[in-house]
Amino acid sequence: MGYKFLTRQEELLLLAIWRIQDRAYGMAIKEQVEKVTCSRWSFGAVYAPLSRLLKKRLVFSIKGEPTPERGGKSKVFYELTDEGKKALLEIEKISRASWLGIPNLKSGETE
Repeated sequence: MGYKFLTRQEELLLLAIWRIQDRAYGMAIKEQVEKVTCSRWSFGAVYAPLSRLLKKRLVFSIKGEPTPERGGKSKVFYELTDEGKKALLEIEKISRASWLGIPNLKSGETE
């Protein structure tokens, strides 16, 4: 089988980064995931899986320019690698296949 499954958190973060594109930094990613899940996420719930995604080479990071609003600190921006894009395509394929033929949860009828 060879495919290494993503956690749901990792999947949501990859999707958020892909949706945001070139402005994907910690706070923007957190806000996007909160918007999609309708729940609050701690910074640890964002940065721990981001760290794993970096180690898995599914994302890479780029340090931005220091800004006065951040006390001279730089934002770290995240982008998907080609492997990250492949992982999302694979999880989409698995998700679609998993739901195919499942009875409708509302009506009980097979779709």
